[in-house]
Amino acid sequence: MKLNFFKIKAPEPVLTQEPRNNLLGDSISQVFIIASKESTQQLEQALSEEGFLHEVLRQETKPEYQKFSRSYLCLMNHQRAWERAVQEDKLTLIIEADFVPVLGFARLPLPFNPNQSDVGICWLYTCASQVYSISSDGYAEGFSVSTVAYIVTPQAARCLLDLAEEVTEKQGATSYSSWDSTIDSFLRQRKLKNYIPWRNYGEHGGLPNPEHHQNNLSRTHRADVLYGQLAFMPLYAGNEKDGIKFLTVRLQARLKGISRLATGRFLRLKVLQGSNVRARLLSFAVFRHFSLQL
Repeated sequence: MKLNFFKIKAPEPVLTQEPRNNLLGDSISQVFIIASKESTQQLEQALSEEGFLHEVLRQETKPEYQKFSRSYLCLMNHQRAWERAVQEDKLTLIIEADFVPVLGFARLPLPFNPNQSDVGICWLYTCASQVYSISSDGYAEGFSVSTVAYIVTPQAARCLLDLAEEVTEKQGATSYSSWDSTIDSFLRQRKLKNYIPWRNYGEHGGLPNPEHHQNNLSRTHRADVLYGQLAFMPLYAGNEKDGIKFLTVRLQARLKGISRLATGRFLRLKVLQGSNVRARLLSFAVFRHFSLQL
């Protein structure tokens, strides 16, 4: 269902640090939805309404998979998407089944220059993110650990297939692996640059992952600040029609994002001190939080 309890129409985004010459909907050739047993009906409907061609890559069920860690099963599914992305000339958008896009998703700006030859991936939903630098045309090079929603170039997909092989060889299928936290360094070592958006293009709507907690990681992660109103109610909000749980979770996420900024975890002091575009970095890091949208 739509989030109608706000009783406002989702505005066309205006305040943005990113150039609006290239829109997301015009730049993506295909969208893959990574899923296990989750329902993808609402997500597919939202993508269709935005004009995206999409395909669900659902996890295969085999007896030997029962011993695999959930993190490795997730990697296998992303690997299937990377194998397809390598074959494309344009960009591929990969999203997990619990991603909830904002309204007007397709009309948001592409967060990097598509004509740039050394682009790796761009996260549209970020977790534990950091900003490294801001280009003269307003794009933010940065870091994230989540694969909930991201754009991948063909050359980056080819490199990520090597990452999948490395994880299989070094850690195996049954051990937990935080492979998504190594994507940035893996691609940067191969001279590719990775990008983050000014604000999140959607929310991670899933329930807590027990495997994360078992490995001393945070149970949940949410978008710190959104570009606009969500297309439908996230799963974590439950069946509450008044949206109180949803608003509570979103408020906590906003406060956590501001805390990360204030404590130098989003824009690290060392990065700021070593930059020759300090004003751009500060503007990007601070003004992204000036939003009434939870």
